[in-house]
Amino acid sequence: MNNILGKILRFAKPYKLYGILNIISNVLYAFFNVLSIIIFIPTLGILFDKQEEVYTKPVYEGFSNLKTYGEDSLNYFLTEKVSADGPMAALAFICIASIVIFFLKNLFRYAAMYFLAFMRTGMVKDIQDELYHKTVDLPISFFSEKRKGDLLARMTSDVKEVEGSIINSLEALVREPITIVIVLVSMLLISAQLTLFVFLFLPIAGFLISAVGKRLKAQSAEAQKETGTFLSFLEETLSGLKVIKGFNAEAKLAQKFTDSTLRFKNIMTAVLHRKGLASPFSEFLGVAVVITVLWYGGSLVFAEGSTLKPQDFMGYIGLFYTIINPVKAITTVNYNIKKGNAAAERIFEILELKNPIVDKPDAKQLDTIEDAIAFENISFKYEDDWVIKDFHLKVNKGHTVALVGQSGSGKSTIANLITRFYDVNEGQITIDGIDIKDISKKSLRGMMGLVTQDSILFNDSVKNNIALSKDNATDEEIMEAAKIANAHDFIMELPNGYETNIGDGGNKLSGGQKQRLSIARAVLKNPPIMILDEATSALDTESERLVQDALEKMMQNRTSIVIAHRLSTIQNADSIVLMKQGEIVEQGTHEELMQSKKGYKKLVELQTLA
Repeated sequence: MNNILGKILRFAKPYKLYGILNIISNVLYAFFNVLSIIIFIPTLGILFDKQEEVYTKPVYEGFSNLKTYGEDSLNYFLTEKVSADGPMAALAFICIASIVIFFLKNLFRYAAMYFLAFMRTGMVKDIQDELYHKTVDLPISFFSEKRKGDLLARMTSDVKEVEGSIINSLEALVREPITIVIVLVSMLLISAQLTLFVFLFLPIAGFLISAVGKRLKAQSAEAQKETGTFLSFLEETLSGLKVIKGFNAEAKLAQKFTDSTLRFKNIMTAVLHRKGLASPFSEFLGVAVVITVLWYGGSLVFAEGSTLKPQDFMGYIGLFYTIINPVKAITTVNYNIKKGNAAAERIFEILELKNPIVDKPDAKQLDTIEDAIAFENISFKYEDDWVIKDFHLKVNKGHTVALVGQSGSGKSTIANLITRFYDVNEGQITIDGIDIKDISKKSLRGMMGLVTQDSILFNDSVKNNIALSKDNATDEEIMEAAKIANAHDFIMELPNGYETNIGDGGNKLSGGQKQRLSIARAVLKNPPIMILDEATSALDTESERLVQDALEKMMQNRTSIVIAHRLSTIQNADSIVLMKQGEIVEQGTHEELMQSKKGYKKLVELQTLA
């Protein structure tokens, strides 16, 4: 628990000033909280005519005599007040003093919460920011292993749980121990014998209360994990709604969803039962201890020659009852932190992940290609089986090389490797003789424009989607890129032109329109290297013609690697590479390969027949 709490407190460092002000406010709150009870001791003495009368002004004799000096000073003042104005005047003074003390107590209580609010909201913001930055920085391989819904759960419900359970508990972790210390000191000053008796019972009560929450953390971890499953399932359902409806699978999917929510319900019921037991159980123990103290303290008051006055004992009981709430609060904090630990561990599991694809300390910065891209006998596997085996290829500057082959032949993996979404297991990929592992990722990807089969667009305007590839792009540059991508005409027909919002994932546009926006984005970047991963395979004939025309304009004078499904789109490539099971079967121009008998010609004939 301490380890997790220490990790959470790391996010409090930028807000330590607010933390210091919160502590000061809590100290003053605890002081006036105790004073608000002690002030009633002389009131009881006056009401029951038990107030000690002091006619000689006391003299301060040092810290060791502070309690006696304080009592005698108050009694001397009250004695003079009663003598001069009567007991009602003394009572009125104590009542006014009580009002002032209660006002200051609650003022500092509010001040403590006021300062804590800055720390709390700041910590939550920083945790969410760091989670987002870490998520963006993680390698692509992470997202092929983890479900998106689980990650969303960590960024939303887990962060909310940490805020509610741990960050909110910081207030009690500071205020309650301070209150307990000040109250205990006051109790010791009133009666050391009675306070030592109390110490025998508090640890026993604390042990019994903590025994209730042993399984709370484990159950909370199960609940957070089930939340991730739940959100993953929901995300998959929304993404695949057409398929679900098309195959009449609503009932089957609904049953899986119901199973998940039932598991979550059962886990949370157990968590809430255990959490709900904390408050009544601790209250019962508290009352039992108070009654025991009342019995023992009463015996001390009635004992012959006792120094414990009745009004002091009543004030002591008030102080002791005051200490019960902080002890209960600390117990509740213990429950909350155990509950929040599970969520915090899930958050730090992401934050502490190491990205294997990192820049070297002396990573080079490149902004152009002078000679060639070379794949030098590279091999790669995602898990156990080799996807690319001993692959060797050279792409000269300004040339277009097309990769073709059946699904699963490794074409898209080459695109993932050249962009360093993954690192090769063997061999090396170089640009102008420099291993891409020696080039900074930002610099490497800055040289590349990427157009994929799935057009990745965002719920924003046309203009902002195109401008994503270039900071501070002008309207003229955006429009020119759209014209090259054959997108300008349909953009101008949209309700608000370039300012039109295209919806979630660009769902207000057709497939061809989305792809042309993706191309416009790549054109605006104006990179020296283009990576086209089956950019036209999902388009109809008319859209393909427009997109292919845009691609040919974009690839002029650029070094391009084209992964193609439709062979008609790459016949003008400088070199065509036929791949099978991660290896090169044959390589050459379209005309050269049509004379070969190794497979390319057969693929062309099959597509022509189709």
